[in-house]
Amino acid sequence: MILADEIQKLQKEMIPNIPADALAVIMQKTEQLVASHLSDQSLKAGDLIPPFSLVDERGVIQESETLLSEGPLVISFYRGGWCPYCDLELRALQRVLPEIRSRGATLVAIAPELPEKVMESVESKALEFTVLSDHGNRVSKEFGLAFSLDEALRPVYAAFGFDIPDYNGDQSYELPMPATYVVGVDGRIIWSFVDEDYTKRAEPEEILNVLKSLHS
Repeated sequence: MILADEIQKLQKEMIPNIPADALAVIMQKTEQLVASHLSDQSLKAGDLIPPFSLVDERGVIQESETLLSEGPLVISFYRGGWCPYCDLELRALQRVLPEIRSRGATLVAIAPELPEKVMESVESKALEFTVLSDHGNRVSKEFGLAFSLDEALRPVYAAFGFDIPDYNGDQSYELPMPATYVVGVDGRIIWSFVDEDYTKRAEPEEILNVLKSLHS
């Protein structure tokens, strides 16, 4: 199943129900973020990732160096469990989890949400991979992914029930751009996907192809 097709189906169902004024703000601010080329500052293939230590959904500290000692690492940064696009992406990653593991890699997802919110996502989506709480976007900032949600979008999100301060435990409205990385055991990025447009996500099949190439 192609994730882009699932996203397109979601949009066809969701967009007609969004008030015209709210949709106009969403489209305008998304276009502005894309035009900012914010992704240019993010880590890319060839860069070393900064070592990180974050709490997972069970409250256990997970360190990148330990994870990498077990093999290549697939890292998915997402906005939060409240985001319908993130929901599709997380479920798509869950479907290919056995194949990721069969290629000797470990999958982790990272969101700026509080640990209890991370746990809600893990349970509601029946995720079997580790999800890390990046409170304050400390790690996403080090990856060059963090930005502050435009003030014009904040009431729009609130009207949809997306209470970002409640999920993230602060008033910063900071979020990461959607990003996926395949990292080698030496901590160097082998492949990256970063996009300012939150409706664009890495295809799981592409991740699997990258992992397959490591053994060829």
